[in-house]
Amino acid sequence: MTTVVTVQFRPVGRTYDFNAHNFADLERDEYLIVEGKDGPALVQVVQPPHGVQPDREPTKSVLRRATVWDLLERERLKDLESEALDLWQSEVRERGLRMRVLECSYNLDGGQLTVSYRASGKRRRQREMRNLQRDMARSLRARIEMREVREREAAKLLDGVGKCGRQLCCTTWLREFRHIRPEMARTQQLSENRDEITGVCGRLLCCLSYEDEMYRSLTRSLPKVGARVVTPQGAGRVRYIFPLKKTVTVTLENDINAEFGVDELLPPKQDPSCGSCGGCTATRRAEGEREAEQRAQDQQATST
Repeated sequence: MTTVVTVQFRPVGRTYDFNAHNFADLERDEYLIVEGKDGPALVQVVQPPHGVQPDREPTKSVLRRATVWDLLERERLKDLESEALDLWQSEVRERGLRMRVLECSYNLDGGQLTVSYRASGKRRRQREMRNLQRDMARSLRARIEMREVREREAAKLLDGVGKCGRQLCCTTWLREFRHIRPEMARTQQLSENRDEITGVCGRLLCCLSYEDEMYRSLTRSLPKVGARVVTPQGAGRVRYIFPLKKTVTVTLENDINAEFGVDELLPPKQDPSCGSCGGCTATRRAEGEREAEQRAQDQQATST
């Protein structure tokens, strides 16, 4: 087993494992210095040291514990990041660029500034952004790394309030984004109107995935809408399903709607009106033939 520690580079951010073979006594929320992509980086412990299989051993390691001076330097850099963000936003407005600067973040030594942004008009913006990047590097005396983010990550950086009236999930506890499909709303019997199931980021609501698996599991035990079922009050077709209550609304043959629990439904072979079941397809075909024959008789009666 290899000893690793799970850390986050930013609050409610994606977590990463680092080799911690010399730091077995680390505690949760402790600050460390690790090997980052752009040099040493300050991180916070999310999960104390634990063992993983050798094939999952991370390639980078914990360098040391963070000191008071490291934390003070991080606070100083935060003030510089705020000033850099104001400067970037001012320059973007003056140059009339179609981009929105969301965040500026210095690395631990302050030598590199990562700029997160959203933009449109790719062909035209590349030349203008190169000029802006060069001018800002000269003004801030730091290397500039431009990082374009997607809609969901932009909302995570800006924070806000969702349709539910609460702070966004992605800024409070949701570390990674899942793939959201419109079918999730259909499974939970929610409106499929995009305006109603779209978040502040302009994408489908992340919360559509929270109960999707549970609804799918419950729906498997229920008949499908339109299926022919047999109830204590006779045969009929399923009109609505209620997964959480495990009930269905059935339109009986006398056009009355009644609600039944899934345990109350009888197997098709117990239907007294069906001697040898040919399946739902055969039943629907027979019903269609009877309706066609009835229409023909009605038309003949009308013509005479």
